[in-house]
Amino acid sequence: MKNIRAGSVQFNHAPGDKAANLRTIRSFCEQAARRGVELLVFPEMCITGYWHLRNLGREEIETMAESIPAGPSARELAGLSRELNISLGAGLIERSPEGKLYNTYVVAMPNGKLAFHRKLHCFINPNMESGSSYTVFDIPQGARVSILICYDNNIFENTRINALMGAEILLAPHQTGGCRTPSPRCMGLIDPALWRNRKKDPEAIESEFRGPKGREWLMRWLPSRAHDNGMFLVFANGVGPDDNEVRTGNAMILDPYGEILAETWKAEDALVTADLEASRLHMCTGYRWIRSRRPELYTPLTIPTGGEEKTRTLRFNYKK
Repeated sequence: MKNIRAGSVQFNHAPGDKAANLRTIRSFCEQAARRGVELLVFPEMCITGYWHLRNLGREEIETMAESIPAGPSARELAGLSRELNISLGAGLIERSPEGKLYNTYVVAMPNGKLAFHRKLHCFINPNMESGSSYTVFDIPQGARVSILICYDNNIFENTRINALMGAEILLAPHQTGGCRTPSPRCMGLIDPALWRNRKKDPEAIESEFRGPKGREWLMRWLPSRAHDNGMFLVFANGVGPDDNEVRTGNAMILDPYGEILAETWKAEDALVTADLEASRLHMCTGYRWIRSRRPELYTPLTIPTGGEEKTRTLRFNYKK
């Protein structure tokens, strides 16, 4: 891997308004280029919007879906990448050649190549499918990169497999924080009034973003994904209202020791940047631990326990 300057963006998308969201993406790309960013990561589903999709029928979702790489959004990202000489990623709804719908993340590269990942644990809408493969690829800036979308990162086997496939940088686009969940000690809803009043009282909403509904929850697990697997990690998230929930932003970039190189908890659209120094990968803890693996002991990981459930069932099977 070569040294790379990376950027992570948090922004409040406009649900269903792809043109407006692509304008925001262009604005941040131009800002990032001025700051020398070579790899730029936007949130999950930031082109189409996210949480409102759970209430839509198939026909409504299909009106927002696009093919990859021929669709207009993928072409727009590809054009931005070439124009600004940045590898950049953003999320949208993909319509596959077979007509299936996916929560997909596209990375466009200035050499004209394009990679995309279909979320492995898609739960937002029963009309959308989950992907079934990992996505690890090389970017022209000189690094091996992988993608895991939001809930994909919660399953630590996914991050370990990405590392075993040679990933040096994990892109982790999300729409999270401020969620109502079935776990009694995990996140929780944020009063939308705090967001509306953020200009007059920024401390109130930033306290929520830094607390157990946002950053504190992330700190329970996110650094371990980087540390245990010896990878840089770029976490990009939505911020502000997402239908009836308020996303907590917390854009951040972590090194292979799980140390935070850059972050924000501001209640606003924002870009954070950091230099990913290749030397930090050399003999880092996770790299050494992976070399100590004993794969012959791990057969039970591939055997169903009988307790597995679909992600959508686990995510929505609680009192609302």
